[in-house]
Amino acid sequence: MQHTSTDRTEPVTLRPPRNRVSRKAIWYWTVRALGGWLILAVIEVIWLVRSRASGAPLAALLVTAALAVIHLVVMPRWRYRVHLWEATPEAVYTQAGWFNQERRIAPVSRIQTVDSERGPLEQLFGLANVTVTTASAAGPLKIDGLDHATAQRLVDELTTNTQATRGDAT
Repeated sequence: MQHTSTDRTEPVTLRPPRNRVSRKAIWYWTVRALGGWLILAVIEVIWLVRSRASGAPLAALLVTAALAVIHLVVMPRWRYRVHLWEATPEAVYTQAGWFNQERRIAPVSRIQTVDSERGPLEQLFGLANVTVTTASAAGPLKIDGLDHATAQRLVDELTTNTQATRGDAT
């Protein structure tokens, strides 16, 4: 099938994506971050127990606890607000980042592979991640924290759109 200039109704331009990831991702990111904080806290408790003087180890443990609470409350909600995605018949749009926010676009004609991944913790929360690979030097577009059913629909849709779109995928 030959594509003509009338196949596209609007040009593919870099713009903010329209969709948020799953709200379950907030809890997933919280639990994942909690693991790291617990490891650090256990190390500091061992230091406190083995230490003869309780000043420095206790202070370190209290600072760690305060930072952990702030991180576990702020980070997942902030991440949820800034991580956006969208797929159209023409392109995949992503936005990610904390302080430096990055917006990326991958025209469907440039997509080489579409992958879905679910680790054990993501499976527990009913989430999945989608990776869209192109020949871009910036690397693949990643959409983390999607509801599993949404991720599967996205993979199916992108696969169908990629097969139906002529392009060199390079």
